[in-house]
Amino acid sequence: MTQMPIRIIPDPVLRQKAQAVASVDKRVAKFMDDMLESMYRGNGIGLAANQVGALERVITVDISEERNGTKALLMANPEIIWRDPEATFTYREGCLSIPQQFADVTRPQRIRMTYLDQSGKKQELEAEDLLSQCIQHEIDHLDGVLFIDHLSKLKRDIIERKVEKAQRDDQDHIL
Repeated sequence: MTQMPIRIIPDPVLRQKAQAVASVDKRVAKFMDDMLESMYRGNGIGLAANQVGALERVITVDISEERNGTKALLMANPEIIWRDPEATFTYREGCLSIPQQFADVTRPQRIRMTYLDQSGKKQELEAEDLLSQCIQHEIDHLDGVLFIDHLSKLKRDIIERKVEKAQRDDQDHIL
């Protein structure tokens, strides 16, 4: 497997909308494996293709304790077809593209979705709580939306400034 570098804000690819994949062929299946490896190496529980610079509607998710791929979800063209209109779930979200920054985000507690699995077969999944939150976060990425977009402008600006400062500090150490 190939580990791919994770894009960090303000990389413009993170704000672009990903396009549907025509089918899950060998290339897309390998890309899913590479994304999963990159997600694990970054210690994340989800990753969207935008985050590795590809504008394809592909996400990987693994909220399991094992984090060895046996319970991972590798999804192409994920689409939420139902959101619970009544119950919400708040989780302290973070993002590999917004390193070391976290904030509470409230989303629908339960969703139903469709996607193509790694063999190209159409699947339907119901998810709740953390799995629902993670899937919604990753699908947001595919639409060019970041978790900080769900925050107030003040909180979003503070987080963006912290990331910019950390990147400057990293560059100062390299020079």
